[in-house]
Amino acid sequence: MRELAGAEISAQVAQMCREANIYLGEDVYRALQQAVEREESPTGKEVLRQLIENVAIARGEQIPICQDTGFAVFFVEWGQEVHLTGGTLEEAIHEGVRRGYEEGFLRKSIVDDPLRKRVNTGDNTPAVIHLRLVAGDKVKIAFAPKGGGSENMSAVKMLNPSDGVDGVINFVVSHVREAGPNPCPPIVVGVGIGGTFDMVAVLAKKALFRPLGQPHPDPFFAALEQQVLAKINDLGIGPQGFGGRITALAVHIETFPSHIASMAAAVNLNCHACRHVERVI
Repeated sequence: MRELAGAEISAQVAQMCREANIYLGEDVYRALQQAVEREESPTGKEVLRQLIENVAIARGEQIPICQDTGFAVFFVEWGQEVHLTGGTLEEAIHEGVRRGYEEGFLRKSIVDDPLRKRVNTGDNTPAVIHLRLVAGDKVKIAFAPKGGGSENMSAVKMLNPSDGVDGVINFVVSHVREAGPNPCPPIVVGVGIGGTFDMVAVLAKKALFRPLGQPHPDPFFAALEQQVLAKINDLGIGPQGFGGRITALAVHIETFPSHIASMAAAVNLNCHACRHVERVI
């Protein structure tokens, strides 16, 4: 049994919070550069160039890519041969978020009561944590600062099994059309299919953590990702909603077995600043 101190988790999380908000991942950066070459609209090209310039400014001046430093969302794979010492996992992650957002001068965007007083918690906690136990003696932590604007453009729909592939495509494409410029395109589209009402939303969120350009391992779903992406880019919404070919940089699909009477589907959109980092401890 390997022992891992909660303080180590907190230190790693604090660093991840700062890094993710300042440095856009190379996968997304490359996708933006490639989008400039594919965009047909002069206005769209100029918008994409400005987004790329914004990435360079954030890196050079060590400031956030976007003022919305988001919900602190974590997917954790915890090796069952690891014993945590010095507190609970939630305490360790929350402490890391507090330190990371404070030390990085990152905007705190979380309110404690979602309906009544809506008082800011002051440290961007609590984080949203999805935990899965896995084999081994390692801990994998994936973090994304998820902006509120794109998060608002999310949806779950309980389709009928008879709706089939066309039903999923129509749901996703129609939802992106209705969202329009609100999620700050070019977007990354996370799609969940299967499972329960709650599970399918988690799948859509998890899909956003996959590196851009990495297709689904199943050829059928990899082809479906490209089919949906093409239909979305035919909408003409374009970068920041000014029109053009590049409305989305990628579509990522995640699936889970379904009940015989159900076919849940979910869409979770991310803006062009699809920020995500991970550590293996």
